[in-house]
Amino acid sequence: MDKNQPAEIVICMGSSCFSRGNKGGVAIIKQYLRDKNLEAQVVFRGSHCFGECENGPVLKIGDEKYTQVDTGMITELLDKHFAL
Repeated sequence: MDKNQPAEIVICMGSSCFSRGNKGGVAIIKQYLRDKNLEAQVVFRGSHCFGECENGPVLKIGDEKYTQVDTGMITELLDKHFAL
């Protein structure tokens, strides 16, 4: 994570990703950011679609894009990027 730039997390909120689990992912990410006191350092936003519906749910953390993300793996992905 580049300390000079705010980190960015973008979660796909397109209907396919949303129905496959990204709805639950939003809550997990928000809670993670609160628990780790990262809300001021991380921009978290939704995106309409990444154009990879067949590979969804899709989550982008920094420059890394993850496909077929389920709610059970989100915390592990976040820990990888925001190891404190």
